[in-house]
Amino acid sequence: MKKNTVLVGIMLLFVSVCMAQEKEDNNRPQPPKPPTLEQRLNRVSTELNKQLQLTPEQKQKILVAYKTFFTDMDKNIDRDAPPPPPPPVKKEIADKLSGERDAKIKQALTPEQYNKYVEIEKTLRPKHPHGEQPPRGKE
Repeated sequence: MKKNTVLVGIMLLFVSVCMAQEKEDNNRPQPPKPPTLEQRLNRVSTELNKQLQLTPEQKQKILVAYKTFFTDMDKNIDRDAPPPPPPPVKKEIADKLSGERDAKIKQALTPEQYNKYVEIEKTLRPKHPHGEQPPRGKE
């Protein structure tokens, strides 16, 4: 009987320690979720439309180019890597996708709008952890 009481006491102590540790994990702040495709498209659309005064046709072509770009970039992110931050896409792939996106946008804009777009696009890139812009191959 005495052994059973001691054994039950030890088991209760063990269970309470395990439960306390589990609660600490649940209270830990989670890293922020990356913006969704729609949020990114909305940000790009708002910013470019505000600064470039796009026609509806130009706006539609640019949204299609950016949607393709964001979708292809998301496909190339290694989801098995530990979070945060998400690992970068290989530079060659990112440069290729950026070039394709910019070619589509260049067709939709006037030369003056495109030159302004190139400057605006630099501000639309995600920030590095230290607030620096990520490097880009060709611009």
